Amino acid sequence: MSSTDELVNLFKKQIKVEQTIVESVKEGLTEIENPAVKGVLKGISLDSMKHAEMYASAINLLTSVPPALTEGNLNKQRELVKKHVRLEAEIIETLKKAIPSIQNKKVKLLLNAILSDEKRHHALLQKVLEILVKGETITDDEWWDVMWENVPFHGTPGG
Repeated sequence: MSSTDELVNLFKKQIKVEQTIVESVKEGLTEIENPAVKGVLKGISLDSMKHAEMYASAINLLTSVPPALTEGNLNKQRELVKKHVRLEAEIIETLKKAIPSIQNKKVKLLLNAILSDEKRHHALLQKVLEILVKGETITDDEWWDVMWENVPFHGTPGG
């Protein structure tokens, strides 16, 4: 599966599957009273909504050229992502300390699932900084280089 068209078609199908999961959970939750089961199903539904958004983003990345980010945009995004990396790290540490002392197997299962999600979020956010954001950034210096690159004397009289 190497062609862009094949990938786009696959991702469109996956979006529909994820939307089906969301609708199914939404319909099924009205009959569920167990708060743990309800919470897990809601979480899965939210993950499916997230996955659909990620597939749509992948389609966008494959089919269009995203606009370059300015340094100002990059700095805002970088700070937001760094903040969430810190928050995820705090949650991970809190859960790692709390889980061993919990006796209730059901609660422990839920907290371990949350911990697993938080670890994935943390790693993903770090990759977002590294790959997605930085890869689309043009610094002010790069803008100046592009602007002056082919201009004789680089804006000064005679050299």
